[in-house]
Amino acid sequence: MSSTKLLKMEVKGLMLDPTSNVPIVILRGDEGSDFLPIWIGVFEANAIALKLEGVDPPRPMTHDLVSSLLQHLEAQVDRVIVCDLQESTFYAQIILRTKDGEEIDIDSRPSDAIALALRADADIYVAEHVFDKAKAANISDQANDEEKLKKWLEDVDPEDLGKYTM
Repeated sequence: MSSTKLLKMEVKGLMLDPTSNVPIVILRGDEGSDFLPIWIGVFEANAIALKLEGVDPPRPMTHDLVSSLLQHLEAQVDRVIVCDLQESTFYAQIILRTKDGEEIDIDSRPSDAIALALRADADIYVAEHVFDKAKAANISDQANDEEKLKKWLEDVDPEDLGKYTM
């Protein structure tokens, strides 16, 4: 992955696909230009939403458990990378750093990687070629008309994103 150009992203928010009611996490580039919608499961959307809203559940969720385990093992999430797109399925890697400085790459679903990155305050990246594949596959068009979604993402008030309950 060292020769692949990575674009730093942030979680812009969550929304529901108006057609299927499937949650979508919206990643947006640091400069606000590039965005990537990724359809995710309800449980992962809930885990992401709770962290974005600063809500601590009374009992640890799975992503909280993994985060706690890593902390006790003296490892940390260094960064996550949405690294591939194949047949409309996104793939990600969680890059861990051990106390000895060793990096460990772990395959992951993007939704789990993002939920864990938010808990660890780790950077989120998308490989540039993933954007190219997403455009070729019209992934953005699946989130309704691409231009409408782009306009909505530019104008959306962050408080409006919280109105999409899981």
